[in-house]
Amino acid sequence: MLLSWMKIKQSLGRVVSLSVDIFTSGKRDGYREAVVLLCFCAFSSVLPSALLGLYLFYTLDFDSAVAGGVTSCFGALLTVALFLSKRIRCLWMLFVISMFMKKSRNLLLTAGMSIVVLNNIHNTLHNLKSLVMSMTCNLKAKKEAIIGPFGNYIEMLKTIGRLLKGITDLGVLNLDSKLKVSPRLESEKFNFSLSEAQQKLNKTVEYAQALMETVTSVTHKLFPAISILLLVLFIALHMKRYCSDMKYKNKFISRKFVLFDEKQKAEGKPHILPLTPKEEKLYTHILSISPTQKERRRMMKFGMPILSHSAVWVLFIAVDALMFYFVDVITKRVSDIEPFHVPLIQKTHEADFSFSVSLFEKKCLPEPKLQLDKSIYPLSAILLSLLIMTLFAAKVSQLRLAICERFFTAAADERVEYLHRKILRKRFKTRLEEDDCSLKSLILKPHFWFPLLFRPKNNSQSAV
Repeated sequence: MLLSWMKIKQSLGRVVSLSVDIFTSGKRDGYREAVVLLCFCAFSSVLPSALLGLYLFYTLDFDSAVAGGVTSCFGALLTVALFLSKRIRCLWMLFVISMFMKKSRNLLLTAGMSIVVLNNIHNTLHNLKSLVMSMTCNLKAKKEAIIGPFGNYIEMLKTIGRLLKGITDLGVLNLDSKLKVSPRLESEKFNFSLSEAQQKLNKTVEYAQALMETVTSVTHKLFPAISILLLVLFIALHMKRYCSDMKYKNKFISRKFVLFDEKQKAEGKPHILPLTPKEEKLYTHILSISPTQKERRRMMKFGMPILSHSAVWVLFIAVDALMFYFVDVITKRVSDIEPFHVPLIQKTHEADFSFSVSLFEKKCLPEPKLQLDKSIYPLSAILLSLLIMTLFAAKVSQLRLAICERFFTAAADERVEYLHRKILRKRFKTRLEEDDCSLKSLILKPHFWFPLLFRPKNNSQSAV
């Protein structure tokens, strides 16, 4: 059973190694290699095709048939392009790896900030608007409610008028008193100020909402496409510099470098390995397990913008939650206040003209909203992705170089030879400087010029 499992494991290892070799080199010598490469390319085109379909269907609101047709055509064209071009295969691999790079981190941070701005800040403005509109509504309601108590006063005055009419009817002289009272409340300045404030508020709110909706629409629809295009552009620039510039990130000791140095040693030529402690600080082995001090600093530098953006996100979410609870508490407290009762009773005729005045009209109470779920869940996913990216940030650049080395073997050989010569030149220069220093120190010693008069202390002690 153990032997069969070992055979299966070895067979799978050979198949994976052969598939990777065919995918990176593009060898299509036989029918089998061509089929393996085609299957590998078809499988690799599934991920970008699926992302394109989701983008068309959910973001741009395309019909399902149109989105499916475009996705299928894109997948077929991408499969053919991957099958024919080694550079496109390398670009696709680097695109997947670049999800952990600094540019992808910046894109995710921008997406998180967009979520906070479009959800929490928009919701805070909505709650603030509802609070101000409720105050305006209450002022209007109070203006209308003032007429009610005046009506009670008018009824009481009419009752007093009828009472006076009965008293003044003396039989000789009939005094006909007609009391006409009508309520009338005019305040042009109050009406003008109230309408002006409401118009300004409506204009401000409409402008803010229109701006937010425009930013939301543009960001939601164009941001994914622009970010992917920029990422592809940066990857293509990286591939070009790797093949043309021998100095570009050429500070890593790869497996190809080790084989080249062993070949130089076998031929009797100057070799480099093992490196000196000073050289080990400058040149790192590709995909080493333990991170170096420089890589730890790189991880900390990679994570600092994540911490600052997270603090800003928490601040905006906290402001949104506090605004919601502030408006909600005000609404509950005001709604619990009972109306003020003003007793107004005429004892002579036992007429009751009492009335009640409420502090805040219930129809004008604000209705706050809290939309934390629309921000917390996507931000949690973004922060989890950023945490994984931070852990792998130190090794991603090495992995990119290892992938380019597999695809561009000729450029990799030139880079290895250049780095080998560079290290040899530095060693030779360092040795010359050390020899010069040792010669100068020897010349400055007195026993070099007068050995009989100035003997070294070790020799004198041994002679005794």
